[in-house]
Amino acid sequence: MLRFGSLPRRFVSLRTPLAASRLLHTQGVLRSQQQVAEHAHHYNQTPAAATHLSNTTYSDKIRFVSNMGSLETYRVMAPDGTIVNGQQDQPTDLPKEEVLKIYKHMVQLSVMDTVMYQLQRQGVFSFYMTHSGEEALIGVAAGLKDKDIVHGQYREAYMLLYRGFSVRNMIDQCFSNINDLGKARSMPIHYGSAELNFQTISSPLATQIPQAAGSAYALKMEGTGDRCSVCFFGEGAASEGDFHAGLNMAATLNCPVIFVCRNNGYAISTPASEQYRGDGIASRGIGYGMDTIRVDGNDVWAVYNATKAARQIAVKENKPVLIEAMTYRVGHHSTSDDSTKYRDRKEVEERAQFDNPITRLRRYIEKQNWWDKDQEEAFRTETKAQIIEDVRQAESLQKPSLKHMFTDVYDELPPSLQQQEKELMRLIKEYPEYYQLDEFEKQ
Repeated sequence: MLRFGSLPRRFVSLRTPLAASRLLHTQGVLRSQQQVAEHAHHYNQTPAAATHLSNTTYSDKIRFVSNMGSLETYRVMAPDGTIVNGQQDQPTDLPKEEVLKIYKHMVQLSVMDTVMYQLQRQGVFSFYMTHSGEEALIGVAAGLKDKDIVHGQYREAYMLLYRGFSVRNMIDQCFSNINDLGKARSMPIHYGSAELNFQTISSPLATQIPQAAGSAYALKMEGTGDRCSVCFFGEGAASEGDFHAGLNMAATLNCPVIFVCRNNGYAISTPASEQYRGDGIASRGIGYGMDTIRVDGNDVWAVYNATKAARQIAVKENKPVLIEAMTYRVGHHSTSDDSTKYRDRKEVEERAQFDNPITRLRRYIEKQNWWDKDQEEAFRTETKAQIIEDVRQAESLQKPSLKHMFTDVYDELPPSLQQQEKELMRLIKEYPEYYQLDEFEKQ
């Protein structure tokens, strides 16, 4: 069961060790009774220095531990838009314009998801994933600096929108046209932007986690002291080996990285109840000795505050931090999924109605007298019209030239790829009926 707490924000790490059975472990052969006595005296009276025994206390009781209690969930804003601790923890450092920017991007993303999902269902392009129910994670974007390096999984378009990547950029990528920054080499929604410090999305699950630890270590070696890496993943990805390798490397190497777990309840079709035992994903961060916090992932201000605090820890102390954001995936996992096969429609409808992150923030800004019903309707209508126009234009553009199948990997094209390119051109010339090149940009 989730327990929600407001102030103070509390990052938890394993400071007090579990008691252990009193077993004397030595690294060599003790050659005399005197050595045995000295060794026993050492571990009875003094803490071991710089070893795995440094934080060990001893007990004469056999006690197996399976539950150390549940970590509380940090919340700032209730579902009705009110601040739970009497205004004390609302983001007073964000002006009205910035709050409205966050809200508009959440709405923009939701409208784009609806349009693009419908287009995929019509066969316009091959694949799509929505962010429905997880839009409040844009609070992470607001809590970072643009120079921080982001390693996404596949449901983090809000990061790019917040940093200036346009909806049109995303639509171009999904259509794989000549304006696609990835030159049509990736599946739809696999966005990336070197300019915005957003590493290109890759399909294999959890590979970004050790990569984020590595980029954070590089930033640490760079020595500026004011940059960190941020890594997103779902609770399903936390079952991959890369999760454990990445967190352990980050912890032992003291890397300035923030790991953000979107615990949305389902790893595709596997519910959290079948995905793991124990206290969610947060308990694993504590197990790796990392500062850890669990937040209400549908509360944009809880996400924002936690991210700001986590960034301070990461860049000032060169330490990794784990944030577990408890949210709910309202949409299907992707257009390849039908979630009605493994969860009740009523469950989804109730979550969408009673704990919608966009509705929660809208109620907040309405209470501040910054937004009203007329503005809401006008903005949604305008946004949808612009997205449909962007789609119309993106759909009319050609695909990138076939030469880009071979570029951008090597500084100079090696003989093997030169030979492959020649072979492709030969086949196209010899069998033109099998290669429809009209939709591709000429070389």
